[in-house]
Order: sequence, then C-alpha cells, then structure tokens
Amino acid sequence: MRNRILLFIIHIVSFYPAMAQLRLPSLFSSHMVIQRETELPIWGWAGPTQDIQIQVSWDTTTIQTRVSNTSMWKTTIKTPPAGGPHTITIRAGSEEKVLDNVLSGEVWLCSGQSNMEWSMEASADGNQEWAKINDAQIRLFQVPRWAANSPQLKGEGDWNLCTGEPLRWFSAVAYYFGKTLNNELQIPIGLIHSSWGGTPAEVWVPQEVLDEDPYLKVVADKQSAIDRPWCPSTPGAAYNSMIAPLIPYKLSGVIWYQGESNVAFPLTYKLLMEKLISSWRKAFQSDLPFYYVQIAPFAGYGSDNQNGVLLREQQAKLQEVPNTGMVIISDVTDDINDVHPKYKKPVGERLAHLALAKTYQVQKGASLYPIFNSMKIEGSRIILTFDNASNGLVTKNGRELNGFVIAGKDQKFYPAKAVVQKNTVILSSSRVKQPVAARFEWANDALPHLFNKEGLPVASFRTDDWPILPQ
Repeated sequence: MRNRILLFIIHIVSFYPAMAQLRLPSLFSSHMVIQRETELPIWGWAGPTQDIQIQVSWDTTTIQTRVSNTSMWKTTIKTPPAGGPHTITIRAGSEEKVLDNVLSGEVWLCSGQSNMEWSMEASADGNQEWAKINDAQIRLFQVPRWAANSPQLKGEGDWNLCTGEPLRWFSAVAYYFGKTLNNELQIPIGLIHSSWGGTPAEVWVPQEVLDEDPYLKVVADKQSAIDRPWCPSTPGAAYNSMIAPLIPYKLSGVIWYQGESNVAFPLTYKLLMEKLISSWRKAFQSDLPFYYVQIAPFAGYGSDNQNGVLLREQQAKLQEVPNTGMVIISDVTDDINDVHPKYKKPVGERLAHLALAKTYQVQKGASLYPIFNSMKIEGSRIILTFDNASNGLVTKNGRELNGFVIAGKDQKFYPAKAVVQKNTVILSSSRVKQPVAARFEWANDALPHLFNKEGLPVASFRTDDWPILPQ
C-alpha cells in the first residue's frame, strides 16, 4: 500500500510541471515601460518548486528564483538607463514568455474620479487630436473599472502603444501630462491610468486604514450608504482591484484628480487624503511624489452653502504633507454649471510642470500658483502678502479686482475695495472700520480674478479660522 501511494505521488509530481502554466501579472507584457535605473520587482506564478530563469536584453546575467509552495515566485531585476526597445524572457521548465518592445523610462500612476477618467475623445482639446497622434516614446496601461472585497494579485489591463483606439479612450489629463514630460525630458514615459468616475476617495483607501480612525470610519459608513449605481462606494473597493494588483511595481510618482464626490463631507478630506497617500507610499515602499488637482468651481454644489470651497480649502492644506503639490485650474473652467471642465490639456500640462520642477528639477513653464502668506492690519486696512508672486500680481485683463470680503469681530463680511501693489493686496471697506479677517473668492462657483504675472491664479482662501459647518 505504501509503495502504491509513493508511486502515485511520484507520478503526480513528475507530470505536474507539464500541466503548470507560467503566468504574469497584467502589468508585465510587451510594450511595457519599466522604471529606469532601479531594482524592479517582478513576480508571477508557476508550478511549485519549479525554477524560474529571467534573461534581459540589456544584461548577460541570468536571474534565477524558485516557485514557492503557493505557486508564486518573486525576484528583482536591475533596470537600464532610459531607452529601448528591450526584451525580457521568463522561463519555467519548458514554458517561456517573451516580453518585447519594452522601454525604460519614467512610470506614473494616474488616478481619481471622472475628471481624471475623462477621455481624449470627450475632451474639447483632445477630440480633434487623438487620431493624429502616434507617440512611440509614450505607453499606456489602462486598468479596467472593477471592484473587489479583498486585495487582488494578478489584476487586469494591457500596455498599449500611444496611438489609435487605446489613446482615444485614455485619460486626456494623463496623456497631456505624459506628453509634456516626454517633450522636456526626452525619455520614455509609461502612464498607468486607474480611475473611476463618481468614486469617493474612501474607495481608494484600504478599508482597514479607515477602520482604524473613528472619525474617518463614520464618514466612510455614510459614503457607503449613498446609492451610486454607476460606481462602488464601499471603502477599499477600488483600491483592492485597481491599485493592489500594481503593488509593488516601481513608479516615479502619482497624479490625482478627485474630490467632487467628497464635497458632502469636506472637513474630513485632508485627513482622508493623508491616509490615502501614506498607505500608497507604504504599499509601494517609496516616498512617491503626489501631485493633484484642486477641484474646479461648480455652481451645482449649491449657492446656499460652502461645501465646495471648504473642500478646496482642505486640498490646499494637504500641501503640508511632504512631497506633494497642487495645481489650480479655476481659470480654465469653461462652465460653472458643469462639474467636468472640458479642456484637459492645461490640466495635464500644469501637473507636468509641477512634476518637472519638483521631481526632475527642470523649470519649464509656470508651476507654482500665488499663495496667501501673511496678513497685516493698519487701521481700517488689511494688507495681504503672497508667495510665488515675486514679479507681481495682476488682475484678469487689467480689470478691477473683485472677490474679496472683510469682517470685523462681529464676523459679518462685506465686499472690500482691493488694490494691488506688487505682491500685496490692500483691502478696505467703509462698512468695516476695524477689520480682523479677509476672505477671497469664498464661494463654490467663484471664478478667478487675481493672478501672478506667470499666469497662474490665486486660489480661494480665508485668513480666519472661524467654524463653518457644511450643509
């Protein structure tokens, strides 16, 4: 009996490799872009105890590892300087997978909700261009929309050349971001697009991270209770299926455009995004640069409350997190009654200029918007100073500056006369003799009036910290 069992085990083991299937995560395919000059994790699945050999065209060394008893294998490869095309060959027994037309360059993850998802076809400045584009040095990886209750491993998606139908339905913001980087750096760019229209930020954060914070958990439960037929609202649902399978691929950084679906609960947004950023950085084992877009003015948030501007305030405060940055797009908003600004090219370009300046130390185009720095009270006047305005501030088309209000200790705000002097603004009102606070464009649908001479707008802000309850 013992001999029969032994023979049966030998029979199964000897034939198992022939039945095994060498599999790779969806990220590893022909046309991919790998992060240049790093130790790139590479992983997959095959028959337990099989030996894995990896050969790359830029090196003569054969990388070897062995499949574990869970059928998973993992190792790293040293990637070359920017360039290509290269090949990566992976063998397990008699099976072989060859990844060809591989480029080495900079890889960015592009995520968020519908304004990030907005395609070249749908954008006002992309729908006439996509059919003419064939950028050999840019590659596109589209993560399909799907949700899961637990973290997934293999993932879904494909690397595609930057032309034709794949580009037509790709994120316009992501493409123009990548195109600008490619133009200035002259190296290959890989864009991984993983976004889902309508999703609140909670679905992009691991559920256990939200459960650990009682404040965030309460709001996450409220978000989860909102009926959204077009997208998931369960905490972690998109992270599990659209971010987790990418881990631990090497990235240069992240660009993010989201916030509209969090306007109902604006006061938690900074804390929520801090958790998102820290959890992603921990998962990818890197202090990833995280550059994001402040949501645009929108009248649909309601004219009788301040939820939209409160969320924009939270986004501005998020810049306190190291290695982050924000771009303002209020001046390219074409319709305050549409939550989707149709022009995406300037959004992608501003994100790219920010990344060029902060990540690559390349100054091309304006990258820093004017930021309120300090307030000084002189009698009945308030004097405000601004950073990132060394060349001075200007009004739109030289018109009179509107949008400022000031208040005294009674906390009642009145419109203020505003005068620009270099990088300062002087405020006064006949109705406020002893001012203590100022606010600028403090409304959901406020369009910009004040810019630095480089052409970037001043964002909504306030000098007070008086409590404001969302409605």
